[in-house]
Amino acid sequence: MKKIMLVGRSGAGKTTLTQAMKGRRITYHKTQYINNYDVIIDTPGEYAENKTLARALVLYSYEADVVGLLMSAIEDYSLYSPHIVSMATREVIGIVTQIDQPDARPDLAAMWLELTGCKKIFYVSSVTGEGVGDILDYLREEGDVMPWEREEKTDETSVDAGR
Repeated sequence: MKKIMLVGRSGAGKTTLTQAMKGRRITYHKTQYINNYDVIIDTPGEYAENKTLARALVLYSYEADVVGLLMSAIEDYSLYSPHIVSMATREVIGIVTQIDQPDARPDLAAMWLELTGCKKIFYVSSVTGEGVGDILDYLREEGDVMPWEREEKTDETSVDAGR
């Protein structure tokens, strides 16, 4: 599976999306430092909000195959500069989060991500799970076995072994 680094301002939903992608129960957890998991790099929002800390995002992007720019559907403004994606050395995708919120404006968030240069945009609700599977499928590489597929194969193997 391709490794993704999630970038966005505080409250955009990076850690919540990380929990949803890993199939974990959603709990609030403030990210204090960069968490480099097996296939997800979860970054603190302050790193995207502060020019000095943003340098760390550039360095950690070398650990990732894909950078995911998160934009909450309830944002009032965009944190990202237009055409910023052109400076990236990795593939960059846009991820519109919190699409389940009553005051969500996913079309506005998507427009802002398009202005950054994102060609591929995903719409997700980590709470309902909508769109999370689409991101996982996008990151999937040939031959990857997803956790839920491992369980199926284990069941088949144990049946075959009993014959």
